[in-house]
Amino acid sequence: MRKTRAAAAAAIAAAAALVLAACGGGGGTGGSSGGVYGDCASSPNTCNNASAGQLQQGGQITLASEKNIDNWNVISSEGNTDWTGMSTKPLLPYVYYTSPDLKNTLNTDVFASADLTNPTTVTYKIKPEATWDDGTPVGADDFVMSWKWQNGKDCPDCETAGNGGYDQVTAVTGSDNGKTVTVTLAKPYTDWQSLFNSAAPLYPAHIGAKQGDLNTPAGLAAAFDYFGKTVPNYSAGPFKVDNWQNNVALTLVPNPKWYGATKTKLDRLVIRVITDATQEPLALQNNEVQALFPQPQVDIVNQLNNIPNVSSYQAAGLSWEHYDFNLKNAALAQKPLRQALFTAVNTNDIIAKTVGQFNKDIKPLQNKMFVPQQDGYQDNLSATGQGTGDIDKAKKILTDAGYTGVGTALVDPQGQAVPALRIRYTVGNAVRQTECELFQGYAKQLGVNVTVTPTDSLGTTLSSGDYDVIVFGWIMSPAPFGGAQQLWLSTSGSNYGKYVNPQVDTLINEAASSTDVKAATAQLNQADKIMADDAYVLPLYQKPTLAAVQNSIANVRNNASLDGITYNSSQWGIRNGS
Repeated sequence: MRKTRAAAAAAIAAAAALVLAACGGGGGTGGSSGGVYGDCASSPNTCNNASAGQLQQGGQITLASEKNIDNWNVISSEGNTDWTGMSTKPLLPYVYYTSPDLKNTLNTDVFASADLTNPTTVTYKIKPEATWDDGTPVGADDFVMSWKWQNGKDCPDCETAGNGGYDQVTAVTGSDNGKTVTVTLAKPYTDWQSLFNSAAPLYPAHIGAKQGDLNTPAGLAAAFDYFGKTVPNYSAGPFKVDNWQNNVALTLVPNPKWYGATKTKLDRLVIRVITDATQEPLALQNNEVQALFPQPQVDIVNQLNNIPNVSSYQAAGLSWEHYDFNLKNAALAQKPLRQALFTAVNTNDIIAKTVGQFNKDIKPLQNKMFVPQQDGYQDNLSATGQGTGDIDKAKKILTDAGYTGVGTALVDPQGQAVPALRIRYTVGNAVRQTECELFQGYAKQLGVNVTVTPTDSLGTTLSSGDYDVIVFGWIMSPAPFGGAQQLWLSTSGSNYGKYVNPQVDTLINEAASSTDVKAATAQLNQADKIMADDAYVLPLYQKPTLAAVQNSIANVRNNASLDGITYNSSQWGIRNGS
């Protein structure tokens, strides 16, 4: 899941396996402005379509990004952000991705097949022509390095976004000159398709090996860090990096060694950093950018609707907004305070004052494991009273637990004043700023002071734990079991708030190794109920994603998953006659 991603991911922001389907990419979520996105609700995978013959040869498309890239290794906890993932997707190989209809889809540019040959063996067949741009084949060594980074044993200093599934892999072996990869599991893994998927893509092991011996923890860590701090000088995708200007833009050009079925028509794909999302519509109107994938906000939606020759579309998918506590804060380590604060939060009020202003179909989310399009979704939250805005109930929770000064200046049962809390959000995101200010007001009614502080690097803020409360989003994949391991296990690098519950760990791990999906789904819901009572994370709503393009731009679609808008960048182009 990625923070933002989403995140991670999500951050819907938005990680190695996080992110979550039966419905298409956007019906009932505010709909389309028409234009090239008119049929996206019914045809999410093919809307805004144009064949190669309908596209110009050459030209540039510039896509606006809301975040800078601070770490290029999307497998790392710091690099596990939505825009790092979308920016590197045109460069890196992976087995499965999520298509706009929210289904797992095999990356047939790179792989001939990926099969569960028995409950504990996965066999991947890499296409013979799949190579890195220096001519080195994409092969088993790339899988081995990725596995060793993420299994939690071979590289203890590799701070990954999660290790769900990889810790169950006992061997990764190559044959057929490295083009057949056999992955052996200690026990069945329900979400085996999440292994080596687009949330945890492959990096070039032959370049990693130049940093140190990949058979030692130090060498693996050196490679892991290298890929995080180094602008990619490699590619096995349709584009390669031509130039990177920090906090300005990433310029991609066609990879001449690209072996995939679709060769891009573009001369350049530029991802321009515009951290103030309110400036994105103006940049689109002025032709400084031709495509947007912003966090939807009422002013942005209204501006886009008034720009001639521009189409926009909101899609419901695998992203969801939430408040998180940092349990390293001594005051928030006390469950009654967490329960009271979340009970004081009024989710319907938040929706009405934020996303409900531009999307009337948004409802409170009552589950952290599944979204409403999935069979496993059920309401596990209402019974706790959290999200209801019931101030009297919240005050009673505190009084019953021995707190004093309730409603004025809160004092804990040990006689210590509850200190002011810092709540953080991504700079330039007006929706999340409002969500923080509303939280501040709810807490004030309980006698808790809260300060609102933005961050310009969500990944760094999360990975360093530099917050007391934070609001962001996760972008799920269609792999809820591996995603739960990444997000909620006490050992996961994506467990930024340091939540620990051994019973939850057991349920999630058992679900992830089940051969009975129905039983595994029930276990995740049981874990979700326990987590709801523990009041660590409060889900707010399933958030829409928003794509907007000039009508001259073809094959750019809203993908409301961790893969995001660049999932099919090789197909992008400018319509003939535009």
